[in-house]
Amino acid sequence: MRLRRRVTASLAAAVGVAAIAASPVTTAGPAAAAGSTQRPGPDQLYAPAPQAPQLENTGIWTAPPILVSGAEKYAQGEFLYQDFLFDDHGAYGTADSTDPFVGGDFSPKRGTLTYPKSQGTFANNAADLVELRVKPLADSTAFRATLNTMLDSSRTAFTIALGDSSTPRSWPGQAGVSSRASRFLTVHGSVATLTDAATGATISPAPTVTVDTVRRQVDVRIPHAAWNPGTSTVRMSMGTGLWDTTANTYLVPAATASTTKPGGASPTKAAIFNLAFRTDEPLADLSAGYFNNTTDGKAAVAQEAKFWRERGQADTLRTGDVSGISADVDFAKLAGRVLDDTAVPKAGHIDRIFASSKSFGQGVDYSKDCAPNGTYYALYGTAIVECTGRYVGQLQPYGLFVPTTAPASTGYSTVVALHSLSANYNQFQSSTMIDQMTNLPRATLAISPAGRGPDSYWRTYAEADLFEAWADVARNYPLDSTRTYLTGYSAGGTGTLRVAARWPDLFAKAVPIVAAFPLATDTLRSLRNLPMQSWVAQNDESAPAASFENPYTAAYNAGLRFDVRTFAGAQHLTLANNDEYGDVTGFFGDSQVDRNPSHVTYFLAPAQDSVALSKANHAYWVSNIKLSNASQPGYVDVRSLSSGRGDPAVLPVSTTSGTLTGGTHGPLSFTRRNLAWGAAPVTPVQDKLEVYANGVTEITIDAARAGLSCSPQITFLNTPITVNVVC
Repeated sequence: MRLRRRVTASLAAAVGVAAIAASPVTTAGPAAAAGSTQRPGPDQLYAPAPQAPQLENTGIWTAPPILVSGAEKYAQGEFLYQDFLFDDHGAYGTADSTDPFVGGDFSPKRGTLTYPKSQGTFANNAADLVELRVKPLADSTAFRATLNTMLDSSRTAFTIALGDSSTPRSWPGQAGVSSRASRFLTVHGSVATLTDAATGATISPAPTVTVDTVRRQVDVRIPHAAWNPGTSTVRMSMGTGLWDTTANTYLVPAATASTTKPGGASPTKAAIFNLAFRTDEPLADLSAGYFNNTTDGKAAVAQEAKFWRERGQADTLRTGDVSGISADVDFAKLAGRVLDDTAVPKAGHIDRIFASSKSFGQGVDYSKDCAPNGTYYALYGTAIVECTGRYVGQLQPYGLFVPTTAPASTGYSTVVALHSLSANYNQFQSSTMIDQMTNLPRATLAISPAGRGPDSYWRTYAEADLFEAWADVARNYPLDSTRTYLTGYSAGGTGTLRVAARWPDLFAKAVPIVAAFPLATDTLRSLRNLPMQSWVAQNDESAPAASFENPYTAAYNAGLRFDVRTFAGAQHLTLANNDEYGDVTGFFGDSQVDRNPSHVTYFLAPAQDSVALSKANHAYWVSNIKLSNASQPGYVDVRSLSSGRGDPAVLPVSTTSGTLTGGTHGPLSFTRRNLAWGAAPVTPVQDKLEVYANGVTEITIDAARAGLSCSPQITFLNTPITVNVVC
């Protein structure tokens, strides 16, 4: 039972309220606070993993999915391969001029294959492999392929090359590729054919097929009478494509996609979109080449083209011989039910898959452009525009860096890194940026969410994706919720400012880099207890340095801790390509979130709330903030006098010069303007709360976290409001 009394405008300012203790909150999330009226962050951060049909097992299949892309594992008598998501771009050929993916992305693909334009059938994703499994049975060998999209199972096909040969042999059905093999298993819809790789003859008895359209899984059984691997080790290659139900072959790509044919053909006209068993796909590297501005950067990353982890796949498919991408499946291990996860990366830069609570269909919808022409799309207007992003399905990827060192007893420290506009979750994966920002006194993870697409500015469903990915990490790794740091580049820097202002009690420190700043400067009020370091490029063509004067001035006027570094001569991508962030390592240090500061200021912007997330109406020990006008912003400024310390003195601006060294561009000079605090004065200890509110009618106070009794004296510094004190 919890007793709650209210202090209203009709009562004297000195009247207190009493309440009994609130129940502790227990969750699997990374930042629960026992006894709090409100957990830090949105509810999605504490949610259990949602049910995902594609990750379910039925019948003979029992091993849990790996959920680490590019990984292989033996478990419970099954061999599993986990593929990357949205990597179904086929061979590197001639670009299709009608490719909807094209648009100057800073996460370009390498493969040029494009889907037929029949969105209702192919959804730009019909051949995207999620997982492949192999399992020996008493009378057959079972295979199960899980696809990301399955709108019409008869239009998707895959071939598994079994065994070895002295020379590569052509895959059936005009697949346009070859590999060393003795048998080919080709499956389309509910039809499967086993052929002799040397002669092309069909082998009987025929395999059987079961298609589960709900789970998007295809289960195939080859009778031992047709092929029996026994306890041998079998070489396997596997690829997915689209099926021509009229010609009874793979759909052969043309130069340009039509309603019925794929486009972006390679020299061999390889019809395979996605290959399995890619355990060594290279990572992107933004420091490759030399560039400063967005024009040169686009050209450089187009050459790099590793952002979807399909560079090796695309280049291999271009040759037509895919023998080099294969797995050796040990049927003796399978028969012995050996557990072997040595081919699952445990540390370093990895891609993970999680099941979102949200699904808006299947596949990739390129019409879901959240920032048309790079604009902010009413980003900070009076009514936020909901945008689901391109990747509309339930399964979503994210990047994760895991150190080789063991976590502290309290768990890993965490860096959350938000990608740029038109980039993706692999933007930072092999960067010095992540290596340095995680080089902290305690073992530190780095999370790079996908944001359900390239162009969200980390609002609506992209913001929800951030917290769902974070929750997935918390379910799989121990996290120290008091040591979390936020950063991002360009649009990710904008997202850093936005997310930090909405959920300030989640982060110890934050570093926005070359961030555009369309936020209302009042939002910075929320950063009273969150120190910031911002990097600005003097000659930035996308986020002009002058645009950052407003937030700097707002921070100055609010008396915040704000370290702004303006790099002379730098353009928008200079700092990304330079890839040197050692100064941030020192800034993050071993700092912790101040969960129970004596002074809390929080600005509510209802236009920033979204149906995708629970409302941002709480921070630290202040919660349930209600606005006078639900469509207009407001803020509260609340100070507990129980600590015996007053507000620290705001020091004069310190302006100095410095040089950043160690990056690919050589020494970079900068001007630093540092807003800092001095020592906090000693003040009398009082069981007292001071409240200032603007546009707010009601708040709730967690007395214990504010260091107050259940009946504190309350002084209103302007118009009284309703104050609920919870003990």
